[in-house]
Amino acid sequence: MGNRLFGTDGVRGIANREPITSETALRLGRALAHVFHAPSGRHRRILIGKDTRLSGYMLETALASGICSMGVDVWLVGPMPTPAIAFLTRNMRADAGVVISASHNPFQDNGIKFFSREGFKLDDETENRIEELVFNDGRLERAPADQIGKAARIDDAQGRYLVWLKNCLPRRTTFEGLKIVVDCANGAAYKVGPDLLDELGAEVIALGVDPDGMNINRECGAMHPERLRATIKESGAHLGIALDGDADRVLLFDEHGELLDGDDVMAILGRKLAAEGRLRDNTVVATVMSNFGLERALEASGVRLLRTEVGDPAVAREMRSGRYNLGGEQSGHVIFMDHATTGDGLLTALLMIDHMLERQRPLSELRAMRRVPQVLENVRVRERTPLDGMPEVRGLITDAERRLAGSGRLLVRYSGTEMVARVMVEGDDYGTIAAIAREISASIQRHAGARS
Repeated sequence: MGNRLFGTDGVRGIANREPITSETALRLGRALAHVFHAPSGRHRRILIGKDTRLSGYMLETALASGICSMGVDVWLVGPMPTPAIAFLTRNMRADAGVVISASHNPFQDNGIKFFSREGFKLDDETENRIEELVFNDGRLERAPADQIGKAARIDDAQGRYLVWLKNCLPRRTTFEGLKIVVDCANGAAYKVGPDLLDELGAEVIALGVDPDGMNINRECGAMHPERLRATIKESGAHLGIALDGDADRVLLFDEHGELLDGDDVMAILGRKLAAEGRLRDNTVVATVMSNFGLERALEASGVRLLRTEVGDPAVAREMRSGRYNLGGEQSGHVIFMDHATTGDGLLTALLMIDHMLERQRPLSELRAMRRVPQVLENVRVRERTPLDGMPEVRGLITDAERRLAGSGRLLVRYSGTEMVARVMVEGDDYGTIAAIAREISASIQRHAGARS
């Protein structure tokens, strides 16, 4: 299993290969149950949800078995969006939540991530405790025969989630008269997504709602929105909603089939909340990958953009630390902390549609930012040599930052999962930023590049 199970967002890998095996899932279940061990007198309860991958059945059963063996009960809710599990964990007063999903990845991959009873992803310290127990499974004492936990399926989980989502909108809001195309990526939202829009009164054209265990994210959803865009144009729909496999992020498409990503959402709703005096500390939190155009758009409205490292857990940590209420990623993972503890693609879509109806304007006319040209170069490296240890590279970076000051942005970093250095440059003049990216990439290649 290697020396490290948890990555930036739970445990990930190829199904039926370590660490995504039934054996490791069982040990993860036992470790999780031990960490959330009950004081005597009451069984604890852990809630498990999943997306539509074939391997979800195997992992769900193994996790439940491990949890029950420790004297903890299990609530099974079946295929449900990741944010639904975060909500249900809080709503049903469970002691922890588990999601079995690999988000936007193909069906061969899967993952296991955990939520605390408050609906937040676990902190590093708790993950480290779980990981240590997985590798030292023999230390765990199983429950005696009369205290083994029970597993039960929760039949009203979708209804609870639907009611909560609709309650995030003003009671006056109705989607009557709107034609909406929604692509659920043959994933976790395949049922709840169309049902939600239908209950709000929209005319719904549903795509990607026929999961077979192996077609999640395949030529559909947020990863492949071509069919959705064509359907918008053919049907005359007012907008389109493209979800990923676990529905924690969304891409929106206007009536012309043009994309609005997470940066667009944060620009539009960040400025709206600020104008209404509801944006805490007049701050939006985004990652280093968000476009410089977002920073400009927010700054023009007196809003500060606070950047974090890549990944929604980093965004959520910063939001909790500073008590901010809007943040997210360019990829469409947007967190509205006034409503939810994690990104929710359906919630994001609802709030954007509500704003569209409030303004009585089509989505295409609500754009609030002009995207700045961006160049991204990837350089394969033999080792992650510190940038300060390569004087030529450091000199080029310093010079580029001086040239881009106020008009662009430069980011040079090593990938956390690949032996790759990433050079990202943004600015108004494409020729200038392309030249900067090439120059820095070539220098990295000379000093640390992988030998062919």
